[in-house]
Amino acid sequence: MADKLIIFDTTLRDGEQSPGASMTKDEKLRIAKQLERLKVDVIEAGFAAASPGDFESIKAISATIKDSIICSLSRANDRDISRAAEALAAAQRKRIHTFIATSPLHMEKKLRMSPDQVLEQAIQAVRFARNFTDDVEFSPEDGSRSEMDFLCRVIEAVIKEGATTINFADTVGYGVPELYGNMLKTLRERIPNSDKAIWSVHCHNDLGMAVANSLAGVMIGGARQVECTINGLGERAGNTALEEIVMAVRTRKDYFNLDLGIDTTQIVPASKLVSQITGFAVQPNKAVVGANAFAHASGIHQDGILKARDTYEIMRAEDVGWSANKIVLGKLSGRNAFKQRLEELGIALESEAEVNAAFARFKELADRKSDIFDEDILALVSDEEQANDKEAYHFVSLAQHSETGESPKAKVVFAFAGKEVTCEAKGNGPVDAIVNAIESEVNSGAELLLFSVNAITTGTQSQGEVTMRLQKAGRIVNGVGADPDIVVASAKAYLSALNKLESKSEKLNPQV
Repeated sequence: MADKLIIFDTTLRDGEQSPGASMTKDEKLRIAKQLERLKVDVIEAGFAAASPGDFESIKAISATIKDSIICSLSRANDRDISRAAEALAAAQRKRIHTFIATSPLHMEKKLRMSPDQVLEQAIQAVRFARNFTDDVEFSPEDGSRSEMDFLCRVIEAVIKEGATTINFADTVGYGVPELYGNMLKTLRERIPNSDKAIWSVHCHNDLGMAVANSLAGVMIGGARQVECTINGLGERAGNTALEEIVMAVRTRKDYFNLDLGIDTTQIVPASKLVSQITGFAVQPNKAVVGANAFAHASGIHQDGILKARDTYEIMRAEDVGWSANKIVLGKLSGRNAFKQRLEELGIALESEAEVNAAFARFKELADRKSDIFDEDILALVSDEEQANDKEAYHFVSLAQHSETGESPKAKVVFAFAGKEVTCEAKGNGPVDAIVNAIESEVNSGAELLLFSVNAITTGTQSQGEVTMRLQKAGRIVNGVGADPDIVVASAKAYLSALNKLESKSEKLNPQV
């Protein structure tokens, strides 16, 4: 009888800790709905005490999602735990996930607490969390660099207090598969009540081994929950990639002998949605969800595929959702068809006025682009949400001229504080001219860290999706813009990034 492997998705919490990947409440809700369609077992919706925005996002997701357990992270203190419980109040099934660092380095340098103080705080946190739910997860932060004897003391104590999941965290990606797996195995063997909790793994990808470490934790250590993110999104080099864990376990069922509840056909739609919302493009050679994941360039490979597909493909592209990129609407499509497609994509606009505005933009796009794909609609709605989000800067229009032998020049019109502003400048290229024009009026002082352009769909008619990453005073933000004209998309992306810099909302970013 195969065991079930629980998939715990932390895209909305740990994934959001990628510099510039901050999401709005509506964006988080859209991703949560897609995770529900993916049939993820647990959704870590955020860290309720981090900011009012995080709290409201968890609250909204708790009230909307029915099929997945909704989880909030909290530090090991009463205030964080109470805040998490309040945000989760409406959830049909809820989990509080509390953590405290247990490595000598973290206890001494970060917490400035003695091991005995850490032990007592861990016990008190789990005891307090149990007042709100029977489903309590505990993580020893930096577990892979913690001392075995102390880890055993802490984990035995929190299980005794009622922790139902123990998450062995490789916080800084220090683990090596065999060592990490055996450390988890030793913990389970040495702790008398280890069988009273489900064991989980949470690995970071600093040495490129997050997926390997997680699978070693499962096969050697006996873990039955994996914490992961869509596209491996996350702080620094990221987290364990959900799509890689799921497809490894599914494809090699002969070895892992584990059951999954995941609907794998929703993997690619989830990947594309997270990429569009965060502005973090998926590399073409990324396993499972990269554009080249099922492409064959070698003549020998192509010959083999034509004769028998399984000669070079261990998975089918349609099994992970690659066939989902289908034409859905055109310029003759009506409002009801458009609204129904929004619902199928998990997009819930708050008012009829917003639906009408989005439909008007859809019609405008359909006049310029004959075939409209799901990805076009997602990009269109993202633009619409930004425009309606009471942001400071709004794109109005653009004129740009480039000619060989001359410096490109641009004229940009944007709205600021209810008034239209017109600005002009030259640059080394059309995008540089646009940025120079906007900065001539805004004077933000921000540094441009990244400029990237990706085609949203196939063909020369595809919308271009531009990401601009800006840094100012230690803050990093991503702005995303989409348009069939990539120069216009660039202006939208830059203004989007400026809007995020304008927002003063700060939040705590914990680790696990």
